[in-house]
Parts: sequence; structure tokens; C-alpha cells
Amino acid sequence: MSNYLDNPKARFDYEMLDHYEGGIELLGFEVKSVRAGRGSITGTHIIVRGGEVFIVGMRIDPYQPGNTTAEYVPDHTRKILITKKEIRLLEEAEAKKGLTIVPLSLYNKGGKIKVGFAVARGKKQFDKRETIKKRDTDRDIRRLLKR
Repeated sequence: MSNYLDNPKARFDYEMLDHYEGGIELLGFEVKSVRAGRGSITGTHIIVRGGEVFIVGMRIDPYQPGNTTAEYVPDHTRKILITKKEIRLLEEAEAKKGLTIVPLSLYNKGGKIKVGFAVARGKKQFDKRETIKKRDTDRDIRRLLKR
């Protein structure tokens, strides 16, 4: 299972509650581009509309810019493929105040490109400071143990 794109900012800005995974609807040259690591999911979010789930703001640059059609928009909305039961759960979570759905990574699973995402709650500033402090102390402990 290889990881193509990551969203490290999401883990810092949000507290993850429920994790999900689903397929993503891509064009052929977009698949090649994602596998080459040409894209970004930083700053994206997921919405549920009309019984379907979409990822908004994900940018996938063309694999070969010269061979791409003129109408291609790198950051168009893409559909996420999940079960109806999961869609209902996501609709309920999205309706709750203070919760959002954020993509965490794009990866390969069984020859298919999957998107991992989570229902999340935004962290407050003091939570972010606490995360930074914990990360620094863990790094210091690893340094001391290495010696």
C-alpha cells in the first residue's frame, strides 16, 4: 500500500473522530498524475449533496500538460465512491455543528486509488500548542534514547 498524497495540516488543525475510506472517480491521465505524486489535498474538504459525496478543492496537475484538453480544470470537484450507509452517517455528521469532513490521504489499495478521510472537529489554539509541545518532547526523548 503506497501513499500518493498526504494532508499533514489536517492532523494538526483537526481532532479526528471517525475514519472512512472510499474510491475516487478520476480520469485516466489523473490516475497517472496521482501515481506520480503530482497533486495536493491540503486545504480540501468533503461535502455530501443529493445522496452523493464529493471532494472539493483537490488539485491534480495534468500528467502531460501538452496532451491535456484545454477545458481541463485541475481543481474540479470529484466524486467519492462509498456505500449508502456510510453516506447517511456522513450526512448526519455534516449536519452537526462544529464537525467537518476532511481528506487525509490518497493511497493505493488492491490496485485502486483510495481516499482516506475523517469526520473531524476543529482544534482550538491551546490544543494546537499542546500538540506542538507533545511533538517536541517526543523528539527530545527519541534523541536521548538514541545516544
